Amino acid sequence: MGRKRAAASGFSIPWWAWVGLAAVTPVVLINVAVAWLGDTTVSPLSLSFLEMKVNALRAYGAHRPSCLLDGHEPLEPLIARAERRHGLPPGLLHALVLVESEGRVHRISPAGAMGPGQLMPTTAAMLGVDDPFDPAPALDGSARYLAEQLRRFRDVRLAVAAYNAGPGSVNGRVPRNGETEYYVPKVLSAWVLTRPPPPPKPVVVARAKPAPAAVKPARKPVATVPVRTIESPQPQQRARPTAVTPARKPVAAKPAAPARTKATSAKPPTPAKSPVRATQAKPATSNTNVRQG
Repeated sequence: MGRKRAAASGFSIPWWAWVGLAAVTPVVLINVAVAWLGDTTVSPLSLSFLEMKVNALRAYGAHRPSCLLDGHEPLEPLIARAERRHGLPPGLLHALVLVESEGRVHRISPAGAMGPGQLMPTTAAMLGVDDPFDPAPALDGSARYLAEQLRRFRDVRLAVAAYNAGPGSVNGRVPRNGETEYYVPKVLSAWVLTRPPPPPKPVVVARAKPAPAAVKPARKPVATVPVRTIESPQPQQRARPTAVTPARKPVAAKPAAPARTKATSAKPPTPAKSPVRATQAKPATSNTNVRQG
């Protein structure tokens, strides 16, 4: 009856179209679910990584009921602890998480990578991460995997490339697969922003230097002539005159005076005193009594 109506209307759907529609419908549903639940952009008819996408949707369905009410703790403290635990350069894991998932915990990539670090289901199983959408174990697994690549290649660029494309794709250089060569510069650019600033250098206060004194022009050296010292004779000290006491003059005996007529003795007249110098001795005076015989 249906075929007759379709034939009567002039339009009929062949059987292979029904088969194709039945085959495409699951693909479309998977891609639409990934785009909607995983907050990503993917083509509805994409046939790549279908198995990975199915595993990611299964893990998302197992995780989602546990965080509907409680939510998740902030990512930055978890990232910092994971970097210190595994010896990563500060800020490198943070930059990688920003490029991989923009910090979204429930993100699913078009290839089926899960969580903030975008771990593939096989990589998560290798690292022992049961729930890639749980931030704490997922970030710890991402930090451990990145630290392993960094120890292996001893270069940040190659380690980031191995995290994205797998260590087997890195052969001494960043692989050119249409994605990794653009992925590595994005992570390094984000690392410039997430890297902590260096500690401030101690400020040294420069002391003001004293103004330089005016420099006198240097004099020409004068030839020194040895000077002969001549000892001047010391002036002879003149002897001071000493006071010499003159010797006493002998006193001459005066002649006896003529006898007076009177019997009474008469004293001779006393001669007038003359000034005596300090150096002359006074002559002794004698009184002579002459009697008339």
